[in-house]
Parts: sequence; structure tokens; C-alpha cells
Amino acid sequence: MRRRLLPAALVLSAALCLPGLVACGEETTPGADTTTPASGTAAATEPAGERTSDTDAGAASASDPAEVDLSGKTIAVDPGHNGGNAAAPAKINRPVPDGRGGTKPCNTTGTSTNSDYPEADFTWAVAKKLRHSLEQAGATVVLSRKDNKGVGPCVDERGTFADDADLLVSIHANGSESSSVRGFHIIVADPGEDEKTEKASVSLAKSLGSAMGETFTPNQAYGKDAISRRPDLAGLNNASVPAVIVECGEMRNPAEAKLMESKSGQSKYAAALFDGIVDWF
Repeated sequence: MRRRLLPAALVLSAALCLPGLVACGEETTPGADTTTPASGTAAATEPAGERTSDTDAGAASASDPAEVDLSGKTIAVDPGHNGGNAAAPAKINRPVPDGRGGTKPCNTTGTSTNSDYPEADFTWAVAKKLRHSLEQAGATVVLSRKDNKGVGPCVDERGTFADDADLLVSIHANGSESSSVRGFHIIVADPGEDEKTEKASVSLAKSLGSAMGETFTPNQAYGKDAISRRPDLAGLNNASVPAVIVECGEMRNPAEAKLMESKSGQSKYAAALFDGIVDWF
């Protein structure tokens, strides 16, 4: 049963949260640009020397990380794609299990803004900020990749690396061809791993969507709650825990692209994701 971890007296004023991510690539979303796919690396946490820089710090959120207790929780964060994918087409195009008896390309390069800011850079920046806030709150955080210079991991591993976690949030940004498309949406597997996990994934999607909707525009092309249910995304299909893909916004939309390219915008996305995770527990 979900509950807020903080009494009202401890809740800080909410900060803005911005739209602009989607599962582009492995997991092709309708209208998304999907370039080439990538090979696997082990799930990892970032090297200690890279961990607590000023640029990693999250923006203020409705729940102050210092006042939230996520002790004992393990949260898996999957920053979509990887910075080295484009240089390794053979590796990222190899087939891997899709979790439904078929195969998918290992990974893809993801999309980019019109100024060529890559989705992989955006997802990595947001993931680091989100991890910083979660760890401040006492959670253990596992990342699907250790940096933004490698190749992969493959989409099946982006689900299975979270097997020992309480939940999985995969961060992406969409790349619709039309620059007029805007807004975030959230994807869950349908059918899920099992009925209990599927229901928990939908609950997690609603919690994240509610938090993001405090600042960002939901893309209601995916329904009133901006939740899409799909059977074809290998990362979600291979997850055994509640799992979602968050398409934070549209990288080809000029306003959302500007937010995604800025450190302040990245912090706002991370803050919204943090609040959604906190509210779900």
C-alpha cells in the first residue's frame, strides 16, 4: 500500500519538473526515432570519483531527500541507451531475448534534439541526479550502466539487472518527427511478469505520472493518465519487479529540448521522478 513517507510539516515546496524523455531505441515508441542498437555491460554503480559533484545534485522536490527514509529500499535506475552505442553497430544490432519468446536488437543509439544533444547524455545526467537524491534518502541505488562512454547493456539485461531491487525506473526521451508533439508518458508491460507485478507497475506509473504532472505536460495521446501499456519492450518484459519506462518528453519539441539540455531542467526531471518513487512506497 503506497503512502507518503513525510508528514506535511516536513514537506518542502514543490519544484518544477519538466517533460522530455522516452524509450527511444530498443524499445521503440510510436513516433520515436530509433537509430541503431547496442551490446551489454554489467549493471553498475558509478565510480566513486564521479559520484557527488555539484552537477549530480538533484533539484528541490516536494519531498526533501534529507527528510525521507528509504533505508532498506533498493531502487534500480536504467538510463536509456549509452554514449558508445553509435560506434558499435554490430554489437547493438545483435538479437537478444525480448521476454516474449522472440528477439529484439540488443540496444539502439536513441534519439537527439535538433541541436544534436543525445538522448543518452540526457538520461545519464538525470539518472545521476536521481541517484544522488535517492541515496540521500538512504536507498541503495543500482544503475544499469556505469558511465556514458560504453556500449549497451542489451535490453534484456536492462530488465534482469533489477531482479534484486524493489522497483525499476527506466529513463528515456522521445523523438517524434513533429516538433509540435510534446509531453511525457509512462510505459508498463502488458501483460506483465505476473498479475501482482503488473498491478504494481501500473501503480508505480500512476505515482510517477502524478508527480511529473505537477510541473510537466502529460501527453494525453496515451490516455488521460498518459500511461501506455505495451507487450513489445524487452526491458520491461524481462523485469521481475515493478518496472516502468518514463518518456520524460519530446526531444524535437523546442521548449522541451531546451529543458532537457539544461542542468536545471535535468534536475527538475530528476526531482519529479524522486517524488513519484517516494509516494509509491
